[in-house]
Amino acid sequence: MRRLVAETRLHPAELVLPLFVREGLTDPRPITTMPGVVQHSRDSLRAAVVAAAETGVGGVMLFGVPDHRDANGSGATDPDGVLNLALRDVVKDVGDAIVVMADLCLDEFTDHGHCGVLAADGSVDNDATLDRYAEMALVQADAGAHVVGPSGMMDGQVAAIRSALDATGRMDVAILAYAVKYASSSFGPFRTAVESTLVGDRRTYQQDPANALEALREVSLDLAEGADLVMVKPALGYLDVVRRVADAVDVPVAAYQVSGEYAMVEHAAAAGAIDRDAAILESLTSIRRAGASIVLTYWATEVAGWLSTPGT
Repeated sequence: MRRLVAETRLHPAELVLPLFVREGLTDPRPITTMPGVVQHSRDSLRAAVVAAAETGVGGVMLFGVPDHRDANGSGATDPDGVLNLALRDVVKDVGDAIVVMADLCLDEFTDHGHCGVLAADGSVDNDATLDRYAEMALVQADAGAHVVGPSGMMDGQVAAIRSALDATGRMDVAILAYAVKYASSSFGPFRTAVESTLVGDRRTYQQDPANALEALREVSLDLAEGADLVMVKPALGYLDVVRRVADAVDVPVAAYQVSGEYAMVEHAAAAGAIDRDAAILESLTSIRRAGASIVLTYWATEVAGWLSTPGT
């Protein structure tokens, strides 16, 4: 009866699996801060994407972890860089069976760990960064990405990327704008996963957790610049923002259940404090109930398997 009258449902096609691929690995490497999540080798990444597709997961979001980093994040635009090679690998394997998304940001590729190139005074140079994002978008599109996900929170990033893609005939590549990305403590395990070199913080370009109207302004700007989808990140601490964004727009709204949100459930469950599986389903249902039509979660493949079981 409860299943019959449920107002909110989960479906594998609404889930996106974030994945990390580490240059130089021959076997997956566990991420200590995220139990059950690994840095993949190119081969293990391919297997993980195929498994996600076979369980009906809607998409994957790829993050690259390079061996070498420099001030301009040159590895991000190297066609033979780890992320771009990984995109070619998985698109060759799965084609259009699953949506292949690429994180479009410089932070994993810069030696200073910021999401953009730096000015002489050490601040992030917004406009110079836009040029790098446009280059990155073209390389990712050439590698086969169906969707690019600009996550750096630079002003004008969507317009710069859309203009570059359209000018080269890549109108078919969609933009998932990280329109609402808060300066959150919940990103900590992710920074371990990508071996971040960041010193300081990103509060000059990520949003203040105290603000919600600012989120709506950022969404409006990204849509005006050509975003096809918009994202709220993190998810669980910002369900009110997810709801407000979903009510305000007529494009799909994604929410990213980030590394810290994942790790809290896993660690609490390991300590015997909560029922792991129930907590996972409850958290994902709450994100969908708040209005997200797409949920990025590290449990995507596992949960998709559960959802294919009658009575789940």
